Amino acid sequence: MPSANLRRVSLPPRLGSLLAALPILILSALSPAQAQSNAGCQTAGSFEGFIASFRQQAAGQGVSPRGLAALDGITYDPAVVRQDRRQGHFRQSFEQFSQRMVPPYRVQKGSSLMKRHAGLLRQIEQRYGVQPPIIVAIWGLETDFGGNMGKLPAIRSIATLAYDCRRSDMFRAQLLDALRVVDRGDLHPSEMRGAWAGEIGQTQFMATSYYRYAVDFDGDGRRDLIRSVPDVLASTANFLKGHGWVAGGSWEPGSANAEVLRQWNKAAVYSRTIGYFASRLEGTRAASN
Repeated sequence: MPSANLRRVSLPPRLGSLLAALPILILSALSPAQAQSNAGCQTAGSFEGFIASFRQQAAGQGVSPRGLAALDGITYDPAVVRQDRRQGHFRQSFEQFSQRMVPPYRVQKGSSLMKRHAGLLRQIEQRYGVQPPIIVAIWGLETDFGGNMGKLPAIRSIATLAYDCRRSDMFRAQLLDALRVVDRGDLHPSEMRGAWAGEIGQTQFMATSYYRYAVDFDGDGRRDLIRSVPDVLASTANFLKGHGWVAGGSWEPGSANAEVLRQWNKAAVYSRTIGYFASRLEGTRAASN
């Protein structure tokens, strides 16, 4: 998931769902009352009033009726706010984390997909300079290669967090860009489903990253990060290039590209695991040549 200013040691939203069944040591499990207190803010006004006001603001920012229609009938989701408040800290070594997230089956599947899409990945590398193992590693870690993208209505989740007081500025920007994604015809609101913080697609783009970095690589006129593998993989590479990826460079810890991976996910253990997974995939590719 392209980073959305989550703290370094916080469980990223998508990562939390992937690891829900794993025995991670949670250091700060908060009760609802504690969570409200720790938010340090009070949400003012009604959700309906917020949506009406935001609709006017979005129109003023150039969003057309097609994009604004994504707000029609939208309702507040208290479960999303509870999930946001419950974000915990975890303590797990890179070795433990990477072994859990990069099991043999995922390496095998990633290797197979890298072969299947070799021509496509070669074109993407030529255009964006990002090596295939990195792209495929992100694909596998984020959604198990598109198999687990989440089911919550993304615009509802984003609107809820935009209304909530804790991170309203960040999610108001996300909501505006979610409407822009609809406005330019990339996705219909009903298609935009994902994890609780509104991540969308096979590599879990936040709406702002989707609007800025998604590309129409298959040439069908839409930037479709839900169904189009060419769009998914090229957009992932475009995000990395946009954050300074050095073409052909190393992704080892301490390298410039390792720092770019930190822009994908601020959690050091996660970004390092991307590099570890990519190295495993690079090894299988070298062995098969």
